[in-house]
Amino acid sequence: MYFDIRGLNYHAELWEPLHASLDEKHESERHPLIMLHGFTGSSSSWKGFEENWKAHSVGVAIDIVGHGRTDSPDDLMRYDIESAAEDLNLLLDQAGIEKTDLLGYSMGGRLAITFAVKYPKKVRKLILESTSPGLETEKERKARRISDENLAQQILLNGVEEFVEYWENIPLFESQKGLPKNVRMQIRAERLAHSAKGLANSLKGMGTGAQASWWDELSGLDMPVLLITGSLDEKFCRIGKKMLDKLKDGYHIIVDHAGHAIHVEKPEKFGTIVSGFLTSK
Repeated sequence: MYFDIRGLNYHAELWEPLHASLDEKHESERHPLIMLHGFTGSSSSWKGFEENWKAHSVGVAIDIVGHGRTDSPDDLMRYDIESAAEDLNLLLDQAGIEKTDLLGYSMGGRLAITFAVKYPKKVRKLILESTSPGLETEKERKARRISDENLAQQILLNGVEEFVEYWENIPLFESQKGLPKNVRMQIRAERLAHSAKGLANSLKGMGTGAQASWWDELSGLDMPVLLITGSLDEKFCRIGKKMLDKLKDGYHIIVDHAGHAIHVEKPEKFGTIVSGFLTSK
């Protein structure tokens, strides 16, 4: 399904007809679940969870700007994370969703935090997988912006295939090398399907260095927040523990023998954790 959001076509995978599902949700106790993928991912990242999560959630997986079948505009301001959060707010209005559960992985998690900070009354529960609220100092953000700009230029210069070859070999994804070949090929195909412009602009406009820090805003979030990190991803485990100290109603689960992408490396465990959190009273 496509939504026209301020002149951009946003693509979303709906697990079932949305309006009928929302009309029935009060009887079934199901709630909308918006899912936001990571950098180089797409709405299809969540497809494997549909069968189980449909029991408690009305699933809507969105292609973030510059990814999947959503537009990849030239205007860098449309990739700004606060602009993307505004787009998401308008998309929910169009879809008739007043309040939603929100799940974000990595880049999608940063967008989810941004949305929760900007539109807190629209979030029932927040799930953040391997997510940072941003870099805390301007010095750190400036260094990261330079790094992301350089990488974006390499994508434009050398193309998506060479970038994907580099990206899948960075230390962050080392733990994925032990996955079955068919899973690794599926991830690779998802990454290769993107445009160079979309990925480059996403890095420049929505990279960690481009966004504001939300560390100080974490204490103002009133909804339950679940943080999920993998034990092999030491950096994000540390970030998760630090975030937990600031949250009013926070929970942190560390999944053993998993790296950055727990939903890929330990899908059954991840699915069970998410279901348990969303169905808890």
